[in-house]
Order: sequence, then C-alpha cells, then structure tokens
Amino acid sequence: MAEHVCPVWVGYFLANPIRKLYHNPVKILSPYIKEGMEVMDIGSAMGFFSIPAAKMAGKNGKVVCVDLQKEMLEKLEKRAHKAKVFERIELHNCSEKSLEIDQYKNQIDFAWAFAVLHEMPDVSNVFKEVNEVLKPNSKMLIAEPTGHVTNEAFESTLNAALKNNFKVIGEPEIRGSVSALLEKK
Repeated sequence: MAEHVCPVWVGYFLANPIRKLYHNPVKILSPYIKEGMEVMDIGSAMGFFSIPAAKMAGKNGKVVCVDLQKEMLEKLEKRAHKAKVFERIELHNCSEKSLEIDQYKNQIDFAWAFAVLHEMPDVSNVFKEVNEVLKPNSKMLIAEPTGHVTNEAFESTLNAALKNNFKVIGEPEIRGSVSALLEKK
C-alpha cells in the first residue's frame, strides 16, 4: 500500500462523533443531496460522511462509497447496519491506479472527495473518472485540509479538475479546509 494513504487506525478518529462539532456532515452536504439522489463518496473511509448522506438520500437514494482499503469499507458496513441505512449504501473497493467506477457512467447526481485527493497518486485521473459517472451538469465538492495541503497544491488540484471538464462554481466555507464546488461541463 502506498505510504501516503491514511492508515486504518486513523479512520476511528475520523469517524468519531465529536468530529461533527468541527465538520458537520449534514451542514456540509445538505445543500447538495436531496431525497432519491444517487451520490458518491470518494475516499469514504468508515463513513463519516456516507452514513449521513444515506439518510439525506432517503429510501429511494443510494450512496456509492469508494475506498482503497477493504478494512475501511468493512468498518463502514458495520456502522451502516447499526445506523439502519446499509440498504442505501453500495461499497466499492478501488485500486491505487483507478477508482474503477465505470459501471456508474452517467448515474451519479453528486460526488464529493473530502480530505482525500492529496493522498491520490493521479488526481487528474480521479477527476476524469468522476466526470464520466456524473450526470450532465452535476456537481462535485472537493475539500482538502489546510494543514496538509498548501494553496499551491490545491491550485494544482483545481487545474486537474478544469482539464477534465469541470468548472469551479463556488468556494464553500468549510472549517480548516480549502474547498471548491465543481460542476461537470
């Protein structure tokens, strides 16, 4: 496994309910997720954002949770069962080279990547793959931690998005993060 990937043990800290005081998933995602939507969590880990998103998407919606680490997805599955939303969650184990999400082409209404793009070896390919699964004019929220990611590195990430048929339509304020709301062209 690549050195830059968040260790599984850190996932427990990321999924901690106290984190909601700093990053409230409902507050961050509710402007974008509506009942019945199919959404995608890139780098879902143990489901800090996925489980609340499944509640927002409702019984007719779906959250595709994409992660490199099977152990993270196994923990997410247990947490989703406990939260009684597992029937709305689809677990997807990707590889280091690709998200491997071709089967969702033009199906996804909204996607997000929270504090994960800086861990990916080919962020341009991530944007290419996500763009292909999003429906026309759908949106993607990206946020990176200011302590880990410099402004220059985030600009490079945005340039990769622009080169892969996204446009920046907003800069939502997310505590401790640099962020952008993107729209598929």
